Amino acid sequence: MHNKKRSFFERLTGSMKAGDDSEEEIKKISVRSEGKDNNWIEEESEEAELTVDVYQTPTEIIVQTMVAGVKPEDLELTIARDMITIRGKREESRTVSEENFFTKELYWGSFSRTILLPAEVDPEESEALEKHGLLTVKLPKIDKEKKTSVKVKSI
Repeated sequence: MHNKKRSFFERLTGSMKAGDDSEEEIKKISVRSEGKDNNWIEEESEEAELTVDVYQTPTEIIVQTMVAGVKPEDLELTIARDMITIRGKREESRTVSEENFFTKELYWGSFSRTILLPAEVDPEESEALEKHGLLTVKLPKIDKEKKTSVKVKSI
């Protein structure tokens, strides 16, 4: 397995450069599956990995990613106190036959990304906004220094 960092396009599409594979890895890829039908080469169904920017303000963690061409109902955000997962699918709506393409570089299909957050956040108060293909998720930080006084009531 190579330790070289994948390019933006390779991360987006889940592909690898052809020259980067050792002979051993090529053999692994072409091994036939031992499932019900031994006539098919085993394929890896990997989701593309979303590229993100993650930064903080004094009160929030902000996650931004490009989701151009994805309908809001095709996006799924799962937020916990210490991580966020963004998952979705970009559906190709064109009906152009393969032989009519000169270049085909756009990514279509499923993608996801899980990010471990640098601070705890309040999932209930989070908000996600999409504008011109840019998804911005605002995650309010939990203020661990905040203290509240509670009065004891007699019942």
